[in-house]
Amino acid sequence: MMSYNSLRSLSLYSNSSLKFLCIKKFYSSPALDPIFKKPSKFSVKHQTLDKSFYESCEDVKNTPNKTGIENEIDEDPVLFATSLEKPYHHWTKLQIKKIYNASLPDLMHHAMIVHRNFHDPKEIQLCTLLSIKTGGCSEDCSYCAQSSRYDTGVKAEKMMKVNDVLEAAKEAQANGSTRFCLGAAWRDMNGRKSALKRIADMIKGINDLGMESCVTLGMIEKEQLQVLKDANLTCYNHNIDTSREHYPNVITTRTYDDRLKTIDNVNQVGISACTGGILGLGETEDDHISFLYTLSNMKKHPESLPINRLVEIEGTPKAAAHSTKSLTFDSILRTIATGRMIMPESIIRIAAGRYTMKEHEQFLCFMAGANAIFTGKKMLTTMCTGWDEDKAMLRKWGFKPMKSFTKHSGLLSKRKIAF
Repeated sequence: MMSYNSLRSLSLYSNSSLKFLCIKKFYSSPALDPIFKKPSKFSVKHQTLDKSFYESCEDVKNTPNKTGIENEIDEDPVLFATSLEKPYHHWTKLQIKKIYNASLPDLMHHAMIVHRNFHDPKEIQLCTLLSIKTGGCSEDCSYCAQSSRYDTGVKAEKMMKVNDVLEAAKEAQANGSTRFCLGAAWRDMNGRKSALKRIADMIKGINDLGMESCVTLGMIEKEQLQVLKDANLTCYNHNIDTSREHYPNVITTRTYDDRLKTIDNVNQVGISACTGGILGLGETEDDHISFLYTLSNMKKHPESLPINRLVEIEGTPKAAAHSTKSLTFDSILRTIATGRMIMPESIIRIAAGRYTMKEHEQFLCFMAGANAIFTGKKMLTTMCTGWDEDKAMLRKWGFKPMKSFTKHSGLLSKRKIAF
């Protein structure tokens, strides 16, 4: 049997089709059969692992004795990620770091292969976000204009009426948006029974238009989520914001585990989860890697992964610290491309701060695997590129709008690309 190094050397110097077959054969070992097949037991050399190993979210890097196959993945995680036919949920920080730090041409190339294998590369979803309850939030998120702790000029407002929300949804749909998202500046949904009912009515009205619906309402319990599920909510957003390590530098009124618990509640109820984060909070490259590690090791990868570029709001601590100065476009691109490699089915959305990017930078984000944007009049409190400008940009590059309820569940077999 050929060694891994011999096989890898052969693959690097052979034509692309043979290269794919070599890597596919190597990675189709019994240890990784859950990625390619569906047996109940998988054997790694002399060690037997049952399904619970693959359903956990533990970092195998921290296990005392790595298996041979884990060491092989460590050696070239880029090729491993490119060969997968189903999502893999056991990435280590070392493996993600190697992908993130690959040469940018290689990273972009492989990210696009993965993207084409799981998505239509010409489709970009247009999403519109509406703040249905602005300001007055009790949290201390150090980047947020809506926190009552900071003087940002944003005043607390009452929740919008259902009909006003649906009129805004109709306008978004008429301009090409297929997902309509609602945001409310609340810490949680405790004691908001009447508000929850009104939001459920908004969701029903959005669904009746044939649009996808998404809400972000803070921390939420399963019983409350069931009300939203009964209204046929498409997705619930609750971002993890950043890495576990950097999180205490961003917010102190809600723990990282509080956020993960909310996402777990969403998944348990059977609603799709939308969770991502913000770049430019004064974090490091290692924080980007740890952020992606948390997301990629979830039992179920996010259906939707928003990547925000911090917009500094005067009056917030992060604006005073000018935390975005250390953020480079290269790191945004690497975060998107790495996210695409290790979470192949997720829709990666370029969210807040996109208006600060030049057109060619946005194009590179699409080439790295992003396939959705927020467009319209504004985000929650910040600027947003308008529909007409975005549609003109996408037409120029040959993209087309993604239809509502497009499914991205597994390898698009007819599109399997050799590398």
